[in-house]
Amino acid sequence: MAKPLGPTGEFFKRRDEWRKHPMLVNQFRYATPGLGIAVFAFGVYLIGEVFYNRFHSRDPHASH
Repeated sequence: MAKPLGPTGEFFKRRDEWRKHPMLVNQFRYATPGLGIAVFAFGVYLIGEVFYNRFHSRDPHASH
């Protein structure tokens, strides 16, 4: 069992409640909206470009 806080503990408990406010918690997730979708779309573009260049090369004997 936890020890009762007493008047001093209650004072500091109320002063620290702002740290758990929803606007302050987990802000890294919302700091860059759309970044995950943009990284995914750019990755799909890069993979598509590699396949396009591989299958549509001008020199049929090119190794790169």
